[in-house]
Amino acid sequence: MSDRLDGWAAANRPSGRAWDISTAETQSIPVQGTTQSMPAQGTPGVPTKPAPYRRGEETVSAPTLTPTPEPEPTPTVRRRAPKEPLSQRRRIIRLAIVTVSALLLASGSAYVWADTQLNREVDLGKSPDRPPPGKGTNYLIVGSDSREGLSEQARKNLRTGSAEGRRTDSMMVLHTGSNGTTMMSLPRDSWVTIPGFLRPDTGKTFAPSQNKLNAAYSMGGPDLLVSTIERNTGLRIDHYAEIGFSGFVDVVDAVGGVRMCVDRDIKDPKSGLDLQKGCHTLDGAKALAFVRQRKQEAKGDLGRTQNQQKFLAALADKAATPGVLANPFAAFPTVRAGLDTLIVDKDMGLRNLMSLFEAMKGVTSGDGRQLNVPVANPNLRTSKGSAVQWNVTQARRLFDQLRNDQPVDIAPPTP
Repeated sequence: MSDRLDGWAAANRPSGRAWDISTAETQSIPVQGTTQSMPAQGTPGVPTKPAPYRRGEETVSAPTLTPTPEPEPTPTVRRRAPKEPLSQRRRIIRLAIVTVSALLLASGSAYVWADTQLNREVDLGKSPDRPPPGKGTNYLIVGSDSREGLSEQARKNLRTGSAEGRRTDSMMVLHTGSNGTTMMSLPRDSWVTIPGFLRPDTGKTFAPSQNKLNAAYSMGGPDLLVSTIERNTGLRIDHYAEIGFSGFVDVVDAVGGVRMCVDRDIKDPKSGLDLQKGCHTLDGAKALAFVRQRKQEAKGDLGRTQNQQKFLAALADKAATPGVLANPFAAFPTVRAGLDTLIVDKDMGLRNLMSLFEAMKGVTSGDGRQLNVPVANPNLRTSKGSAVQWNVTQARRLFDQLRNDQPVDIAPPTP
């Protein structure tokens, strides 16, 4: 029996390879101090994890093989195709855009700068008893004999004299409206009523009086001059612009001179004007002499006002040309030249000045009229010397037409 059992045990004993596999497929689970082998989870007969090799009490894990990473693909570098050279037309367009942008920036900068430099010292709103607003816009343009900004040598060269202070050399009302532009000169020797006023520098009060128009400016400056013109014409002045000798000369020179034609020889020792019959381009000095001289005019002061209107319209035509206004490098010297002696009202802006120039330019192009206030007596004898007496009936009619922005039918003065 013993031999039979031994034979059966020997026949059924697993081989060494089978023992190893059986050992690898089992793990020890301690149960009450004993170790019981349980089959490992997974597919029977297939090891899911290498079993540790036991060498006595030391257990050594089988070496773990680390997979070799696959090499990363080399990134593909995409190169831009070379730019095609710009065509001549595209270059011109691009250059034009850059140029226009630069010009607009320069124009805007010059515009803002010039607007901030305006000398706004005349307050039209504080004048008492002003006439009601009319239709259209009325500009009062004043040329003063201020020598401010002129050196002693310049005064000698321009023959302006050495008188200090400011006096009016010319006064014009420029009306713009739906019926065109009317430039009306007011002779400086016009015999008018000067309203009562208070001189701020002395505190002395003056009663209304009869005097020459330019006396109002001498006694009370621009404020009294505006009040006097408004009272005697019934026209409400909307804007005021005044320029002195120095500014006038500089503006004419800045635009490169103004072309004027005269129908006779003019030689005036007092102003220094010496022109031959024909057309001339007058620089600043000659232009100043031209608008100031009156001794050689048959109509005296009335003839001078006609020359002033004629010249100012030509100056505006030159200064307001598209080539000057659109080019900041040409417009900037023109604007800057007049700022030194230019005085305007508190509501005047650079846009208003441009409108004034455009309106004056329209007079020369036929869209307006140039005339003097109607005169009854150019040599009225007064306590203040010879004065100009207005034709009251015709003057009132003219003022009414301007106030109501109606067509003007007063005959212009004969040359």
